[in-house]
Amino acid sequence: MTPATHSLTTEAFAALGGPDLVYVRPVKAKEILASTPLAQMRGVELDPEQTLYAVHRADGERLAVLTDKPAAMAAALAHDLAPVSVH
Repeated sequence: MTPATHSLTTEAFAALGGPDLVYVRPVKAKEILASTPLAQMRGVELDPEQTLYAVHRADGERLAVLTDKPAAMAAALAHDLAPVSVH
């Protein structure tokens, strides 16, 4: 038996956890450097292999990037969000 597949819109997926659910995932600094406009990175020095922690909405939008997981979780909580960890 083949499992049924279903498609959810980005909005429907984001609504599953409610508007306050965010996920925290590790990212390499090179990913952030590649996806961030140069003007926003002015004065920031990162080792491309450094692990950072990104906070994302359920729809995947990146909200913040912090240097460690506890700080990322705390930042989410400080903004009344419900963080979950993604490995």
